Amino acid sequence: MNQVKEVLRSGGTAIGTTAGLESEVRFLSGAGFDFLLFDTQHSTIELKQLGPVLAKIRGRQASPVVRVADNRPDQICFALDAGARGLIAPMINTPRDAEQMVGWCRYPLAGERSSSGVAGDWGEFKDYREYMDIVNDQLLILPMIETAAALEAVDEIASVDGVDALLVGPSDLSINLNVTLDYRHDKYIDALKKIAKAAKGAGKFAGIYFVPPGLTPEDLIDLGFSLFTLPWQPWAKLGVDEALHQLRSKKD
Repeated sequence: MNQVKEVLRSGGTAIGTTAGLESEVRFLSGAGFDFLLFDTQHSTIELKQLGPVLAKIRGRQASPVVRVADNRPDQICFALDAGARGLIAPMINTPRDAEQMVGWCRYPLAGERSSSGVAGDWGEFKDYREYMDIVNDQLLILPMIETAAALEAVDEIASVDGVDALLVGPSDLSINLNVTLDYRHDKYIDALKKIAKAAKGAGKFAGIYFVPPGLTPEDLIDLGFSLFTLPWQPWAKLGVDEALHQLRSKKD
């Protein structure tokens, strides 16, 4: 089903990491992360390249989440047909933007997603109608909040049916608030608090694309955030170092 939704609905913190076409996705998807995030907005990855990569994750713990380059039905369709179990669209500035995003993500009658057959790893189902209903329920829909306009309309965006969590674009939000990359600025922290409050008020969740420099995961959790990515490489290095240390210490 969807590991991220299970974690969020149980009151936990969903932690993922970023991945690309050349990443060891089978290792990463079984390493304990709740999701792997594939970015097609600010990378060279093309959406239709993702199919074989996401197929490698089937049956693994981590849910594949894809950020499309624009809030458009063709982009969203390509990502979902490739097997994404979570969808991120950038620059969602109005409730209408969010409603369109949700509609393009969901199958009829809840939305208007075109059907191309079973796509992704959604468990077992008795017929195609049940499959579509499961996808509509389990798909993680994450509109990005990253402009002053989005911040102004954040309560209405959070209230859109089908939105699961508000996802902050850390850099763009700071730039659009005229506190460029100053992630400790009071204006920026107040914006994060407002987003988290809006999400909670609508019974939704607050997430952030990455942990900004100057803030820690603990800071974000204290602010009301329960979804973010962390780099996996430092942890992998620590694990290797520890394993080698233990092995060499036995010889001594």
